[in-house]
Amino acid sequence: QVQLVESGGGLVQAGGSLRLSCAASGRTFSSYAMGWFRQAPGKEREFVARITASTYYADSMKGRFTISRDNAKQTVDLRMNSLKPEDTGVYYCAADPSLYASNPKDLKNYDYWGQGTQVTVSS
Repeated sequence: QVQLVESGGGLVQAGGSLRLSCAASGRTFSSYAMGWFRQAPGKEREFVARITASTYYADSMKGRFTISRDNAKQTVDLRMNSLKPEDTGVYYCAADPSLYASNPKDLKNYDYWGQGTQVTVSS
């Protein structure tokens, strides 16, 4: 069992930056692939980024978002730059017990989810 708690969301103007953090507790953190997803109002939850020993991003986030992890601290961060109003949504941290995924964007890979943190980008 893995528990995930996100923090760092808030209100920011377009062009600004935010750093989200996810603290994990439970089983061996380093054996999990970690991901970030987001869900805008009225839309489906969508993939943002994933990290194992390497990183993988949704196309629209490449160059603006950076995912990182600290296995000793059992945390995974998402640094978001050049934020746009369309980045608004609830951001979720998720854990995949397998380091390999044929489709890293698939929500079904992730067994554990945090409660989410709200990010609002004003224009």
